[in-house]
Amino acid sequence: MMYPFLQLDDKTEIVHSDLLDDERVKVYIEKPVDTGFCSAVCYLPNYEWSEISGFSSVEIQQLQELIESTAHLIIRFAREGGFDSASNF
Repeated sequence: MMYPFLQLDDKTEIVHSDLLDDERVKVYIEKPVDTGFCSAVCYLPNYEWSEISGFSSVEIQQLQELIESTAHLIIRFAREGGFDSASNF
């Protein structure tokens, strides 16, 4: 299951998975553009990027910095069933 985490002012959406069997968390990023969407996947905790489509290297670096600053929350929420479940504790 994927859980909403953050929407940026430019409509970029960041969602994350539950904690996976290998103790990683899949973070999926999607941004609408005129021709469809830019998208990318980042696996935490090692910041392994894959499936990058449409984002520039500068944009990926900016997203990396954002994810690094919030990774502790994403991992916690992944363990607890998303933001809504974590906020009910």
